[in-house]
Amino acid sequence: MSCKAGLRHHPIRIRQPQLTEQLPGTGRPAEIFKIDLPLPDLSAWQGGAHDIPGVCIFDSGTAGPEIVVSALVHGNEYAGACALERLRQTNPVPRSGRLTLILANLSAFNAFDRTHPLHSRYCDEDLNRVWHPGRLSGHEHSLELDRARRIRPFIQRADLLLDIHSTLWPSEPLFIVPPRSRSVELACALASGKELPALVLTDLGHNGGPRLIEEGHFMSAGGTGRSCLLEAGQHWEKNTVAVAEAAILRLLEQAENIHLAGKSSEPDHPAVTAIVTDNVLARSSDFTFVKPWVGGKNIPHAGSVIARDGDDLICTPYDNCLLIMPNHRPRRGQLAVRLARICTASQS
Repeated sequence: MSCKAGLRHHPIRIRQPQLTEQLPGTGRPAEIFKIDLPLPDLSAWQGGAHDIPGVCIFDSGTAGPEIVVSALVHGNEYAGACALERLRQTNPVPRSGRLTLILANLSAFNAFDRTHPLHSRYCDEDLNRVWHPGRLSGHEHSLELDRARRIRPFIQRADLLLDIHSTLWPSEPLFIVPPRSRSVELACALASGKELPALVLTDLGHNGGPRLIEEGHFMSAGGTGRSCLLEAGQHWEKNTVAVAEAAILRLLEQAENIHLAGKSSEPDHPAVTAIVTDNVLARSSDFTFVKPWVGGKNIPHAGSVIARDGDDLICTPYDNCLLIMPNHRPRRGQLAVRLARICTASQS
């Protein structure tokens, strides 16, 4: 990537003078979320392939790529599950190879309560932070860790993995990849499709632990497995399902080309790559953005104030800084926003 990700013109965090003319933050929005998306009926997934609930396999019977599409890694992000259930009903046997569909955390989904929609993200711990080989081969147990061990064999045989997520706060859809060129190729091939987000983001991961797209199969230097994560839109909106379905269809149509050549055969538009340069953590319990930013906003000028964190002003470090998935109610020590620099448009 030729985006000069280390180049910056302004400090991110500066101590605010006691007397300032800066506008105050917008405050923390109330946790009131509209749920427009009905809960899907996932009863057909309770048996599952090899007696593992939440796993469906469609085998073409001919040689070809191993395709895995996962969703519901977080139990309250069920837009992706809606897309997978609709797909399952069509008997989606691929042209070649094998397609495996995984609803990863049915236990958390089954605990979903519309009056407390944030409480069923997971049962014991975040399933998207447990994919470290040491933890998976260790002796500790949690519902999510044990579940990861059960579905891991399907993940490890994947040539192409698409993991579908959604966002709590308003954000433009985007693809996220681990720092491996082969996974960037996968995401760019998808992002160049019709009605799909063009942005492909390489980020810094999470301090809490590796995500599914960072399972060792996809991170090994000599490996061939490609992975990407789709943030398809806001949690409980119908359009989020539409974006997820478009991405799955694109993957199935282009799987052979991506697997063999690392690109799609029919790009509708160039993908745009970007790289996260900074994870901004809330250092106080009084972190507020100066505007209700929507994720994906491009701030044109370095030094623009985007938030206040106690006595600190949070500024953009370079021109054309992307705000990635701002968290409008971060707790102290929690990730508040990622800052990213656009690299180059890529033909796939």
